[in-house]
Amino acid sequence: MSGAAAATRHLALVGPTASGKSGLAIAVAEAMGGLEIVSVDALMVYRGMDIGTAKPSMADRREVPHHGLDLADPADPSP
Repeated sequence: MSGAAAATRHLALVGPTASGKSGLAIAVAEAMGGLEIVSVDALMVYRGMDIGTAKPSMADRREVPHHGLDLADPADPSP
């Protein structure tokens, strides 16, 4: 790469429900440093659905930045 442009790298962790993806993502982000987590889980976008979705704790979210969580209210109509 030339100039100020830097390579952007992405890592996707995929797998079945309750297989440990979130815990692994946090461990990798902490080990590598400077990483952020983007959730694409269809239910984690909803506020208030923390238990049924195994949403990361607030402590985990403070440790590693997370995106794609708590974006909508479940009572809001779909666009």
